[in-house]
Amino acid sequence: MYKSWWKILGSVLVIYSTIFGFLAPVPALPILHQSIRNLYFHVPMWFGMIVLFTISVVQSIRYLSNSNQEHDLKAVQSVNTGIIFGILGIITGAVWARFTWGQAWSFDVKQNFAAIALLLYFAYLVLRNAIDEEQKRAKISAIYNVFAFPMMVVLLFVLPRLSDSLHPGNGGNPGFNSYDLDSRMRMIFYPACLGWILIGYWIYTLLFRVSQLEKQA
Repeated sequence: MYKSWWKILGSVLVIYSTIFGFLAPVPALPILHQSIRNLYFHVPMWFGMIVLFTISVVQSIRYLSNSNQEHDLKAVQSVNTGIIFGILGIITGAVWARFTWGQAWSFDVKQNFAAIALLLYFAYLVLRNAIDEEQKRAKISAIYNVFAFPMMVVLLFVLPRLSDSLHPGNGGNPGFNSYDLDSRMRMIFYPACLGWILIGYWIYTLLFRVSQLEKQA
């Protein structure tokens, strides 16, 4: 039980943030209105994705340093889980956009770059499936992963800042700073982020164990 405390914590935080995310009061901000509740779901999904992709690139670097196949398995399973969270991030973002911008996909700069960043990791999986020889596949995909990660960071955090966006904090939309974000929302938002990150890490460890069993079979 004591080894699973973080799993229990993650589950409790997700349940807590989901319940109070729908029931707790939110600030009456223009444009966003009640749709601001999606903050508790959309943003934590992206945070979870980024943490998982970070784990993946660390495992790829470890593989390149010692050629331990276990690190390659961890890298690919963290990418698999990260992609799931990325897809959920895009879906929740599209739902949010539908109610605030009038359409699910408006080709906003942040939407476009987020989609491209996710495609980078789809390409990682395609690359792996295109190579049959195990060690060659692991090495080439690890090298690709090392370059894909900084590109993902640039696409999500650098390039969108160079142009205007419909996202909160840009183009006249209220942002999630100390002036726009109700302090009560932070009591739900921060636990939601931590909870979904822990759940994402849990899923990643489960997928890794399954891949180990399949490899041994």
